[in-house]
Amino acid sequence: MAGKTVKKDGKTWYFVLTHGKKDNGKPQQIKRRGYKTKQEAQKALNELEYSLTNGTYVKPNKMLYREYMVNHWLEDKITKVKKQTLATYKWLIVGHVLPALGDIELTKLTPMAIQKFYNQMTKDEQLTDENIQKIHTLINDSLKKAERWELVTKNPASLVDRPKAVKKEVIVWDVDEVKTFLKHGDKGSRYFIAFWIALTSGARQGEILGLRWQDVDFENNCIRITQTLSSDGKEIQPYTKTKSGTRTINLPKETMKRLKKHKQMVDREKEKAEPGTYHDMDLVVCTGNGTPTNKSNLRRAFSVAIKEAGVKKIKFHSMRHTHATLLLLQGENPKIVSERLGHATVRLTLDTYSHLLPSMQKETAEKFGKLLFNSEQDE
Repeated sequence: MAGKTVKKDGKTWYFVLTHGKKDNGKPQQIKRRGYKTKQEAQKALNELEYSLTNGTYVKPNKMLYREYMVNHWLEDKITKVKKQTLATYKWLIVGHVLPALGDIELTKLTPMAIQKFYNQMTKDEQLTDENIQKIHTLINDSLKKAERWELVTKNPASLVDRPKAVKKEVIVWDVDEVKTFLKHGDKGSRYFIAFWIALTSGARQGEILGLRWQDVDFENNCIRITQTLSSDGKEIQPYTKTKSGTRTINLPKETMKRLKKHKQMVDREKEKAEPGTYHDMDLVVCTGNGTPTNKSNLRRAFSVAIKEAGVKKIKFHSMRHTHATLLLLQGENPKIVSERLGHATVRLTLDTYSHLLPSMQKETAEKFGKLLFNSEQDE
């Protein structure tokens, strides 16, 4: 038995659709109310019948987006991402997404509501553009999964444009500033070796703090990046950021000399330590008892070294940018620079340092001009 009815109920319209059968064999009737016009009710009836016929119908539920995100989506992520990544997800979702969208029913979440949320975040400037983009990625992923799990008929976030991020200028040191820092910044700090490695290798902070002596090859003047210190500083983790993350980086002989000197200091500390007090984790940059270095202490030591050297203040990560910038400006192949940095693609390297391209293009044109026309100019 099948049937369709559209009727008026006071000031509004409703419809009743009979389609298929219940588990007990009786006809299944679906009734929806609250339409302002007969046309609206008829359209809704037709859409419902179409979704039932094509198998795309999703039974309405009262689940809030908050409940879905916390009890289902985040729960599913526990086995799929690292602990620190999960902590970042929770920070963005609990602190920003749920206060704005959490009390909306999952099936009633609209592209307009999501867009309004993005606009408000951009206006409030409480998060960076990059973090707002991350939020979009999380919302989109959660609703894409809700669609696959047949909790919603369509992912509303797929209809919202990804928020734009204004690229910030990369602040770096020039050659003279690097030389000045390395010459005058060291006042005996045990952490200065970390700054030396950062400037001459381009390695990330976590990679440097996770570097072991067994990964330092004094014979071939190189280091091997195989593990990293987690963002919260609590765990040493195998390096899995990208396939290209695990890599070998050749270093200048001067850096290797500094490493040898630093190793002698670490070895003396091991020998002098009371039995049971030294935790030998084979780390290059470590505390006096061998444990991983606290990143706050490293930042403080970096600030002191900058002040001692009298150079402009930059962030630790900017030493990585400095390394890449100096290599590119001296004409190094971007592919080599990309490999040293552990970038997934050369394109990522070029996108990150695109501000250098105009000057590099000019120098290239001048060199090419000399190659072709130098003899004519001499004449």
